[in-house]
Amino acid sequence: MAAKMDEGFRDTIGTIDAEGKRSWLYPKKPSGKFYKYRKLVSYFLLVFLVSAPFVKINGNQFLMFNILERKFNIFGFPFWPQDFHLFVISMIIGVVFVALFTVAFGRIFCGWICPQTIFLEMVFRRIEYWIEGDRNAQVKLDKMEWNATKIRKKALKWSIFFFISFGIANVFLAYLVGSDKLIAMVEDGPMQHWGNLIALLIFTGVFYFIFAWFREQVCIIACPYGRLQGVLLDDKSVIVAYDHVRGEAEAGRGRMVKNEDRAASGKGDCIDCKLCVHVCPTGIDIRNGTQLECTNCTACIDECNTVMDKVGLPQGLIRYASEDEITKKEKFVFSTRMKGYAAILLILFGVFTGMLFLRNDVEATVLRLPGQLFQHKGENISNVFTYKIVNKTTKDFTDVHFKLVKPDGVVKMVGNPSFTVPKEGLAKGTLFIEINPAFLKGDKTKVTLEVYDGDRLIETETTNFLGPRTFN
Repeated sequence: MAAKMDEGFRDTIGTIDAEGKRSWLYPKKPSGKFYKYRKLVSYFLLVFLVSAPFVKINGNQFLMFNILERKFNIFGFPFWPQDFHLFVISMIIGVVFVALFTVAFGRIFCGWICPQTIFLEMVFRRIEYWIEGDRNAQVKLDKMEWNATKIRKKALKWSIFFFISFGIANVFLAYLVGSDKLIAMVEDGPMQHWGNLIALLIFTGVFYFIFAWFREQVCIIACPYGRLQGVLLDDKSVIVAYDHVRGEAEAGRGRMVKNEDRAASGKGDCIDCKLCVHVCPTGIDIRNGTQLECTNCTACIDECNTVMDKVGLPQGLIRYASEDEITKKEKFVFSTRMKGYAAILLILFGVFTGMLFLRNDVEATVLRLPGQLFQHKGENISNVFTYKIVNKTTKDFTDVHFKLVKPDGVVKMVGNPSFTVPKEGLAKGTLFIEINPAFLKGDKTKVTLEVYDGDRLIETETTNFLGPRTFN
């Protein structure tokens, strides 16, 4: 570069002015090849996000995160408190997966997949462009005195924002409590579910606040991923980058002058039009290099390519590239660091897959009643046990009963010999096991119980049976 770059931008945030107040952004409406791709990806993900809580696989909601009742469904697989280790592993896999892609391709998740970005850029901002116009029209409207035109446009925009926020809140609630309960609440009416209605209005207010006012501040201030990016990126990471070697050349960037030979003057290909800044949804200047606020949304790439076409210069001044590619002309390689993350991801995924297939749809626990010794029942020794059976499926078990497999003995239920375990529910009770002393191996003997629903074996459980220390 001809002159040393001013590093003052690193001391401030683009959305905060010199007095520390919020500097409202008016991003220029993006257009171009990458924006078309982003719209296709975003619309697909919007359909997915809205429909996921209402899609069912084998009776299980496709995605559900019911924290209050501790029920989680991920891709149709139900996870109960007994499966918490599986849920933790799945979350770790998600974190490692995001970390791997950040090391390789920067903050691409934020610009292309994050729900915050999708809803803000592809729903709320597009409505704003439709009602208020592009960047210059929005600036002019906000500076305008409050008149009929401004009131009409603002009221229309805010009303639509509220109704969309209300719809998002309903979908969010479907993820938390389940779509069946949400539909039942709608059918019963809000008067029957005051608590849920209040929660729904709170969620609506939060989403309205985020998308109507807080906006890019979520990505800059609230989201920890931007800080994580600074730790994970290196010179081999492919990110949205400004080619400073080509853009600055020897004499630096400069405005386009008619009939000027920029090669002879030593100026770079950047004509300092600042359109890459105006189109940025987080208000940064990508020419300053990688910054925490950059979400890799590619809006600056499309805008710069459009400008390059107009002035007759090659595209790609801003593009997906690594620092090593720009300065050393090195192509992307799968580095040792990336291989390490990939290996960890494969191991975790293998462990998770194995545990998932070994997991049962029924969880049975049989424990000897604490503080109770054995009893003599005729020729047999008797122990009292409590049992708990968790039904993780969406079907009722109507004829559940126990069979003692090993050693020989008798199971006697307290109450009916068979019972019902409701779908996604549990059953508790008490039972006695009686075993002849001849089959006992000491004061503690392992016993194996099989749990049946009718003639179908649904679970096998082992427990300890207490007997006399000495017996004939």
